[in-house]
Amino acid sequence: MTTPVIKIAGRRIAADQPPYVIAELSANHNGKLETAMRIIEEAAKAGADAVKLQTYRPDTITLNCNSDDFKIKGGLWDGRTLYELYEEAHMPWDWHKPLFEYAQELGVTIFSSPFDSTAVDMLEELGAPAYKIASFEAIDLPLIEYVARTGKPMIISTGMANAEEIQQAIDAAKGAGCKELAILHCVSGYPAPPEDYNLKTIPDMVKSFGLVTGLSDHTVDNTTAITSVALGASLIEKHFTLNRNGGGPDDSFSLEPAELAALCRDTKTAWQALGSVDYGRKSSEQGNVQFRRSLYFVKDLKAGDIITEDSIRSVRPGYGLPPKYLHSLIGKKVSCDVELNTPVKASSITN
Repeated sequence: MTTPVIKIAGRRIAADQPPYVIAELSANHNGKLETAMRIIEEAAKAGADAVKLQTYRPDTITLNCNSDDFKIKGGLWDGRTLYELYEEAHMPWDWHKPLFEYAQELGVTIFSSPFDSTAVDMLEELGAPAYKIASFEAIDLPLIEYVARTGKPMIISTGMANAEEIQQAIDAAKGAGCKELAILHCVSGYPAPPEDYNLKTIPDMVKSFGLVTGLSDHTVDNTTAITSVALGASLIEKHFTLNRNGGGPDDSFSLEPAELAALCRDTKTAWQALGSVDYGRKSSEQGNVQFRRSLYFVKDLKAGDIITEDSIRSVRPGYGLPPKYLHSLIGKKVSCDVELNTPVKASSITN
């Protein structure tokens, strides 16, 4: 079976490559372009492969309405209207160009989640190398089709989508011309408890959909993300901030710089540890072979003496015959004089 693969800005993303780590800037700019730039800088320092933005305006994502339908009930944003939240959280469109230029200067890939066709058009003008479809938009098939027609790689987050909806999103993307597609297992809770993640879904997604598969992780630490690598996650997305106590809409469930650096390091270590099926002796074990058990003479014997139970033992180190020969040697004779505390060799034994 061919390993599914996509490429973003020349970086190959597949199960046979180290995980691709995406730092989600989201609303953590908290209304300051300088903060957004610092987040990109710190993400690059931490070793993230990419920084991802969100491209919308409040009027492109919701309506300015105070009715109950548009009010948030419960959670981090309880009592606020959708328009109010997105007015605070959105990234001004005139920030995108300087942020794209700064990321390119730092050598870190930057792309975005568009939330309508006008966002796609603007991102195309900036030369976005890829697009991410947010979980809440995974059922917006016209948006998916519009993005697919750019011909760029796509990543679709699947939070809240059932298997049928995931397949519909995939079909829409492929039907509109997408050639490079990845999907992310996701739980759209902010934050999400680890027990909600059901990471065993990841290998099933790989098998069922045959695509590069990863994790969009909204838990508050790195354990879930690192574990996902062992189950086949090739991409890891985590929200990233300068200060978890910064007071912004997404700060409280985002990683800080040292934690992002740990994520980049530890997911790579997890991937390296997976390796391949291999029962052979490893390079780090070579020097320790001598410390395995083997058979040693524990008595002086003369040529022709019979080997008894009290004349040989299984001990460390490992320079003698393997312990599996212990019982078969009892009753045999030595072919030459042997000394106490010397290894049992095949050449020392005769019938």
